Amino acid sequence: MKILIIGSGGREHALADAFARSPKVESLVVSPGNAGIAKTHPCVKLSGFTEIEDYCKSNMIDYVFIGGEQPVADGLTDFLRASGIRVIGPTQAAGRIETSKAFAKALMKKYSVPTAEYVKAGTYEEACRALVGFNYPVVIKADGLAAGKGVYIADSPEEATEALLFLFQNPSKEGVIIEEYLLGWEVSLFSFCDGRNHVSTIFSQDHKQLYDNDCGPNTGGMGVLAPVPEAEPYRDEIESKIIYPILKAMYAEGCPFTGILYCGLMITSDGPKVLEFNCRWGDPEAEAVLPLLDTDLVDICQAIDRHELDRVHLNWLDRTAVTVVLASRNYPGTPETGYPITLDEGIKSSICYAGVAQKGEGLVNNGGRVMMLTGLGDDLMQAREKVYRDAKKVSFEGMYYRKDIGLRSNKLY
Repeated sequence: MKILIIGSGGREHALADAFARSPKVESLVVSPGNAGIAKTHPCVKLSGFTEIEDYCKSNMIDYVFIGGEQPVADGLTDFLRASGIRVIGPTQAAGRIETSKAFAKALMKKYSVPTAEYVKAGTYEEACRALVGFNYPVVIKADGLAAGKGVYIADSPEEATEALLFLFQNPSKEGVIIEEYLLGWEVSLFSFCDGRNHVSTIFSQDHKQLYDNDCGPNTGGMGVLAPVPEAEPYRDEIESKIIYPILKAMYAEGCPFTGILYCGLMITSDGPKVLEFNCRWGDPEAEAVLPLLDTDLVDICQAIDRHELDRVHLNWLDRTAVTVVLASRNYPGTPETGYPITLDEGIKSSICYAGVAQKGEGLVNNGGRVMMLTGLGDDLMQAREKVYRDAKKVSFEGMYYRKDIGLRSNKLY
C-alpha cells in the first residue's frame, strides 16, 4: 500500500507513525508535512488539487488520507474521487457537520440529537438581541472554521458584547451561534464511518484552555488524556442517541459521512450532549489515541472504502496515554518564533512535530503549537510521570506547557 497524508501538523505526524506500523504499507508520504515530520517520514509540497492528483497517479497512491478540515471544506475529497483516487475523508457536503455550525445544529434539532439550545445570528445587532434570551455564562461560536479557537464563554453581557464585536469585525461572513452553557465535564469520541456503519474509538479528553486548572483563553488544544474510564458508562447512550442518529440523518439528507467523525461531548446531569462535531481527527487527540490503536490502520481504511465497517472490531493497548503540547510564547495570539529547539538525550515519549521549521542543522519553533510529547504508561500516573519528565528535556525560548494534563475530576456536581 502507498499512502499520501494531507496536512502539516502534529495530527499528520501521528497518522504517519500509525500507518508506518502497518506491515501492509510499502511507502507513505506527507504533504506538505513539516521539517520535524521529515526527520522520520518523507514530505513533499504539492500545490493545488491538480498537482495532488498528478502525484497520486504518477506514484500509484492507494489511499489519500486527509488530515485537516480545510481541504475537506475546499472540496479535495470530491475532486480526487472524481478522478478515481481513493480518499479517506468526507465530501464537501458531509464536511458541513464541522464547517457550518448552523448546519450541524439544525441537523441535530431536526433529528432529536441532544445538544445545547441555540440561536443563529447573521449580524451583530441580531446577535445582541438574541443574547436577551440566554442566561450567563453563555457560549458564542463563529459559524465557520476557526482552527479550534472560535469559541468564547462569556460570563457577563460585557464579555458577550466584546466577543461579538471581535467576531463580526474579523469578519464573520457566516455569522455566529449563541448557545446555552452546559454544566458537566467534557470528553471526546471519534468514529470511523463508511456512510452507514461506524466503529468508535476509546474516549479521549482534550484540554483547551491555555493555563492550568482550565483557565485562560481557548486554544487548539494544550494536551490530551486517553482513555477516559469515567466516560465508558455513557458509551451505549452516546452510540445510540448521538452517533448512529447523526449518521442516519446525514445519509437521509443526501450527504453520507465517510471518514473520521469527531464528537465533542458534555456529560451533563441529563446525559451526554453534543458540543460540536468535526469531520476529521482532532489535534492533539490523534497524538494520544492513535498510539494506543492495536488494529492495522490500513485495514480500517479498506473497510471504510468498501463500506464494510460492520465487520471491524478495534483492538486497543491496555495502556494510558498523556499528550502535552509545547507551545510558543504568546500563543494563542501571535506567537514568538524563530528560536532554536534543543532536545536532551533520553527522551522516551513519542514526539509529533507541528509548528517547526528547519534552520541550518536544527529546528526552530515556527508556530503556536510547536510539538506534542506523548507518554504511555500502565496507568495515568506512570504516563504523566514519563511525559512531564521528558518535557523538561526540551527547550526553546518562551516555551510553555500546562502542568495538569489528565488531572480533571470528571464528576458531576
